[in-house]
Amino acid sequence: MIRRVAVGISGGVDSAVSALLLKKRGFEVIGVYMKNWEPSDEDNSICDGTRDAQTAQSVCERLNIPFKSVNFVKEYWNDVFLNMLEDYQSGLTPNPDILCNSKVKFDKFQKYCLDNLGVDAVATGHYARNSYGENLELAHRGKRAKLLKPIDRHKDQTIFLSQMSQHSLKKAMFPVGSITKEVVKKIASASGFEDLAKKKESMGICFIGKRKDGFQNFIRQYVSDRPGEIIDIESKKVIGTHNGIHQWTLGQRVRIGGLKDKVYICGKNVFKNELISCYGSDHPSLFSDSFTTKEAHWIDRPPRNLCSDHLTLEYRFQNTHPLTPASVRVSHKEKKCKLSVISALRQRAITPGQFAAFYLGDECLGSAVIDKVGPSLYDMKCHKGSCIKQFELNK
Repeated sequence: MIRRVAVGISGGVDSAVSALLLKKRGFEVIGVYMKNWEPSDEDNSICDGTRDAQTAQSVCERLNIPFKSVNFVKEYWNDVFLNMLEDYQSGLTPNPDILCNSKVKFDKFQKYCLDNLGVDAVATGHYARNSYGENLELAHRGKRAKLLKPIDRHKDQTIFLSQMSQHSLKKAMFPVGSITKEVVKKIASASGFEDLAKKKESMGICFIGKRKDGFQNFIRQYVSDRPGEIIDIESKKVIGTHNGIHQWTLGQRVRIGGLKDKVYICGKNVFKNELISCYGSDHPSLFSDSFTTKEAHWIDRPPRNLCSDHLTLEYRFQNTHPLTPASVRVSHKEKKCKLSVISALRQRAITPGQFAAFYLGDECLGSAVIDKVGPSLYDMKCHKGSCIKQFELNK
């Protein structure tokens, strides 16, 4: 039976209300603030970790629950940040938030709380649900846990949890997953946390935050500039220069002086250190309907019949994107479960390095890193299908 719960307190409204709800349900609650970033390690930092820690402590004092601060800076640096830098240097666009949850928050941090704080479970303010129930009341049945979409579909954060292990999910609680964000704010305001209800939601990289000088200036503190050319995909002419392909992602607008039309990144040539560009945010080169992935991670088990047939699942590779139906099958007849995905709709800027999360009904099954993207609409029109054959050869 779950009696004592550690709540990851971030200083935001969702984690505060999570702790409040658990306390009202009769659980013995302890608030734990996890420090994952050292602002002094960078120049011109605006990431006020001290302020967040103070807010987290204040939340616990107002709730009259114990507060503890733990340091996981080393773990975040080694398991998340260094991997992120390596991916950027390889021309990929990683999602460190997903790695942060799977490698730190729901691995080392959760284990620390369970082993050292005498708790039975760890709760966070994520908008998601556990099939074990709000209070993990169904855990005793011995069934495997499933990660489910939240009630508030507009705040669905299951993609960020899609690399969780079965072991971690069995001990994870998501108190706000069964209510809407609007209700969370109302509960906060009515409970003396009006300041948090009005607080702007944090954006940017997990535990690092949004940078005042922009991501490009932040990342160049860790990855040296490597200037190269920007090539127009249609004319093949050089239309500008860049300071490093790691500073850009597909679909992003790049401002080039002297050009009246808006320019967007539609590709990268890592070997030549070139950015491939197009004119207009809806250029055909930005849209494709297929991709392959690296080995998939399934929270429960691989979907039935996946290895022998193709399945119709839903997927997304950004949390703001709506779920899209797709035909999914194993792309290699080997032990590693790499996937081939054909989307029912063309998607804009499917990006290598990002995670594609897969869904069946309300359940988030897991996710996989996008490896290669199929031919764009521009490729298909330009090459009359020859690029499709090339894509097939690369599977």
